[in-house]
Amino acid sequence: MSDLFATLKEKLRGKGTTIVLPEGTDERILGAAARLAKDELVNPILVGNTAEIKQKADALNVTLSGVTIYDPASYDGMEEMVAAFVERRKGKVSEEDARKLLQDENYFGTMLVYMGKAQGLVSGAVHSTADTVRPALQIIKTKPGVSKTSGVFIMVRGEEKYVFADCAINISPSSQDLAEIAVESAKTAALFGVDPRVAMLSFSTKGSAKSPETEKVVEATQLAKQMAPELTLDGEFQFDAAFVPAVAKQKAPGSVIEGNANIFVFPSLEAGNIGYKIAQRLGNFEAIGPVLQGLNMPVNDLSRGCNEEDVYKLSLITAGQAL
Repeated sequence: MSDLFATLKEKLRGKGTTIVLPEGTDERILGAAARLAKDELVNPILVGNTAEIKQKADALNVTLSGVTIYDPASYDGMEEMVAAFVERRKGKVSEEDARKLLQDENYFGTMLVYMGKAQGLVSGAVHSTADTVRPALQIIKTKPGVSKTSGVFIMVRGEEKYVFADCAINISPSSQDLAEIAVESAKTAALFGVDPRVAMLSFSTKGSAKSPETEKVVEATQLAKQMAPELTLDGEFQFDAAFVPAVAKQKAPGSVIEGNANIFVFPSLEAGNIGYKIAQRLGNFEAIGPVLQGLNMPVNDLSRGCNEEDVYKLSLITAGQAL
């Protein structure tokens, strides 16, 4: 685990990446922001009432040296932000509506990212996933060629590192969605020093069963290979055929995945969510995430049950995605 973040910290050091933490009065956010600034890895921006944030920090004995605070109620650049927001939403909101929405910490923070005042955003300590992701989808939007954002978990146990996708966002992804998820997950894996080897998972290996569910994964595999022919990627696989060399040799001879996959693309959110929790609870893996991917600029969602360390780590990951 320490190696995972040691690599990331070296990539970030001296880059001056700015990350917005919109929930500025939360003690977990305050503690993480102070650590990020002190370690000189990320330049944090807190959003909220300046007096309240400083009062809370003083009460917690947290030093905010190196931390920027923006208050939507008194932000000097609000007129520019309102105009940019109205233009971005292309007539879907009036100027009056924009002013109201931009008093919301997540909308305000997301606009800071969109306007280049920051390179990424981390929220969700007190807001729902929908409250965090909705502004990002409306303002930052997905990358060209990517129709939907997705959420992965980095699964870590000792020296082992794997990526599980999508375990957070898309309930029933199409073949096209799965192909996009596979390609974006490979990019996320590379951020953590993982040489991507992608397995498209199913309850069938190389045609051992046929159904609309298995055919969806077969098609997704073909699409992903067309999208990123340089990737080491194959499917459809049962998990053991993707992970155990002896099983791969028997069930999928000749595949480029020889039981050595490190990125696992699940066919549905149901399977992915169950799969990562089994690995976490029975396999004693640490699950880092969800890390959102596919957006033009990185936005990530915390669990409301997170702690300060989670905020710190996800901020580093978000900064890494922005490089």
